[in-house]
Amino acid sequence: MSEAAGGAGEQTVEELVADVFRRACASREALEHVTGKWSLLALSALAESPHRFGELRRRIEGVSERMLAQSLQTLERDGWVHREVRSAIPPHVEYRLTEDGAALVPHLLGLISFVEARMPAVQAARASADEVRRPR
Repeated sequence: MSEAAGGAGEQTVEELVADVFRRACASREALEHVTGKWSLLALSALAESPHRFGELRRRIEGVSERMLAQSLQTLERDGWVHREVRSAIPPHVEYRLTEDGAALVPHLLGLISFVEARMPAVQAARASADEVRRPR
């Protein structure tokens, strides 16, 4: 790389390559955002259809209003979700997946399906581990 290409304010090629195993890599943070419990569930719910905030909150049992709002703000900032204020009466906000969000969701749904399909084995492994740890 020439000196001109590495001038102040410019990034080197190494800095532009995403590598989640590197501490300072922005992709690590983005991965954390999409795989967080509430974000993963919000993205999956939005794959079904666009939703208003209250609809999402009802769809994702157990999420607090605060945690859902934080997750949606983070997903919007990262470009996975689009927030649209509708000027209906009464006004409301609707969330939908962006093009990138729609491309991401099949991978998340695959992970969810994989885990759900293996729950009998997970529960057996938990029972076995708990039995080993149980005081006698």
